[in-house]
Amino acid sequence: MRKSDDESLWCLLPPSKDDLSQISLLGMKYLDKQIENAISGVKEMKTVMERSGEDHEKFLSALEKTTQQKEDALKAAQEMETKLSEEQEVCNGTMQSLWEECKPCLKNTCIKYYSRTCSSGAGLVGRQLEEVLNRTSPFSIWINGENMDVLEREDQEQSWRFQNLEERYSNVADGVDSIFTDSMRVFDHMRSLNPPMFPSPYRMPSIWGQGERANERAKAGEVHSRVVRSPLKDPDFHGFHNMFAPMMDMAWNIFGSMGPFMDADANFDINPSEEGSVNEDVVVTKPSGMTCREIRRNSAGCIKLRGECEKCVAIQDIDCSGKKPLTGPLKEELEQALAMAEKFTQEYNKQLRRFEEKMSNTSSLLDLFSKQFGWVSALANNTDTKDGIFKIETVMSKDTEDPEKPGDTNVSVQLFNTPAMTFSVPGDITWNDPKFSEVVAQEALDRYKQTTVVVK
Repeated sequence: MRKSDDESLWCLLPPSKDDLSQISLLGMKYLDKQIENAISGVKEMKTVMERSGEDHEKFLSALEKTTQQKEDALKAAQEMETKLSEEQEVCNGTMQSLWEECKPCLKNTCIKYYSRTCSSGAGLVGRQLEEVLNRTSPFSIWINGENMDVLEREDQEQSWRFQNLEERYSNVADGVDSIFTDSMRVFDHMRSLNPPMFPSPYRMPSIWGQGERANERAKAGEVHSRVVRSPLKDPDFHGFHNMFAPMMDMAWNIFGSMGPFMDADANFDINPSEEGSVNEDVVVTKPSGMTCREIRRNSAGCIKLRGECEKCVAIQDIDCSGKKPLTGPLKEELEQALAMAEKFTQEYNKQLRRFEEKMSNTSSLLDLFSKQFGWVSALANNTDTKDGIFKIETVMSKDTEDPEKPGDTNVSVQLFNTPAMTFSVPGDITWNDPKFSEVVAQEALDRYKQTTVVVK
């Protein structure tokens, strides 16, 4: 089918049907090896998640202990506060009168010191503090330590963060399970097609328990009561690390609002701005000892300025029938209970942060495995073909006038059960070159990954 001597044209090269079958067989063996390597990579990925599961169990155990200690301390503080309230009732009228004069002084004093350092937000701080003071009993402001309302609010925020963390962890674990399960399905099918390449037993990680029985249950699908879709097939999936990156950003913001709940060596947002100026949110306002951010997010901290207000100081000196509730042993017991609640609140935050950091690192490693090997899981429903997983259907080469610069070879390939794909192979790699089948198989595989697997 040659048109003319001076025209370049496409022509069917010598490889016969048997030649094409042999080239296809070599390409199939190459793909078998790639699939085997990918399955091994997914197994390693699953092992990483297993180790993370062990860390998760330790984290839950430690957090449960800290939670109980924190709740016990809060309960003790609530009991002490109730007893103090009962003693206060004897002279409630006098105390309440002083308290009503103390509150506006506290508010104005806080705004004054806040405005000296912080450029904005004074109005918000004033409104928030007013709400806090209206909920607070007179004697509670003279307790050394955090206000009970603040501790209880922090307890609620911690519960929310824990639930959010657990949900994200479960999503990652389910995603890895799905990739692994689909990969094992591919392995079983490939072993049925080519037993020598995929010998049995190809040991699976003990992700559902120890021993052969657990492995058999995993293969039989007796694992999850719910079906989890592989994340690699989800267009909204942007990687495992992305599940934790937003959470870490959120955690930094929350930690920045905790003030006294953070450990002393915590250091957030201390860098200068792009213009070179220091971030005022980390500048300590005096005499409160709090930063602009801390005051905005926890205006109850302004109660530390009580010594600036005469009426606030006077509350401490009230003598209720020979008893001074703000100087007796109940006050000391309440302060001790609040101190313990603060301590365990800090410890709870540290434990959450440590596990978040671990999962952030682990999820980055999982993404590396997923991007390199996760594609094999997408073959779970794409390897059931009558003619094998790989077939070179046609090989055509373009004639050129310069024999030293052979034209590219055009090939048509059927890979798995996807539509046939056509692409070119450099002309210096002839069809009878042993490398030809590997080059074609790899190019087909790369194109398959691009069109069938969501890679972010």
